[in-house]
Amino acid sequence: MPEIHLIPIGSIDRQILEFLALVLPDTFHVPCLKRELEIDLAAVYSPERQQYHSTHLLGQLLPYSQGSRVKLLGVTNVDLYIPILTFVFGEAQLGKQCALISVHRLYQSFYGLPDNETIIYHRCEKEAIHELGHTFGLVHCRNFECVMYYANAVEDIDLKANVFCPHCAQALRNDVLG
Repeated sequence: MPEIHLIPIGSIDRQILEFLALVLPDTFHVPCLKRELEIDLAAVYSPERQQYHSTHLLGQLLPYSQGSRVKLLGVTNVDLYIPILTFVFGEAQLGKQCALISVHRLYQSFYGLPDNETIIYHRCEKEAIHELGHTFGLVHCRNFECVMYYANAVEDIDLKANVFCPHCAQALRNDVLG
C-alpha cells in the first residue's frame, strides 16, 4: 500500500502540516505521516530572481523516497519558480515519488488582503492533492472544477474543487490504487 510522507521544508506553519495529514488520507485512501528531512534551501536559491528553483528542490527529496510506494510531499513557505515561468505553486514528478507545494502565494496577504485561515487551508489542500495526483500518474484535466485543473493564478485554485472529477477519479482507481 502506498504511503504519503509530509516533509516540512524551511519555516512552515505546523498547523498546515497537521491539516494536510488529516485530509490527504481521505482523498487517497492511504496513510499520511509527517517526516523531518535535511533539505538545503540555500542550495536552490536564485539571487537574481529572489526565488527558489522547485525542480532542484525536488531533486533533494528524491534520495529519501524509499521505494516506489512512498510519495513524498514537501511543503514550504518560500517562493518557487521554474526557469520558463514567473512562479509555480508546486511541482511534481509525473508517476514518480516526489512532489512539492509552496504556501507562499496561497496566503491572502501576498495579494494585499487580510489573511483567512479557511482560505489558506483550502488552497493548501487543493495544491497538495493536485501535486500528489501527478505522482500517482494523473495529468492536468480540462475540467475547471477538477482538482487536477492547471492553476495559472490563485483564482484558479479558488474556483476548482478539492476532489477529482469522475474521469480523474476513475483513472486514479484503475491505474494506481487498484
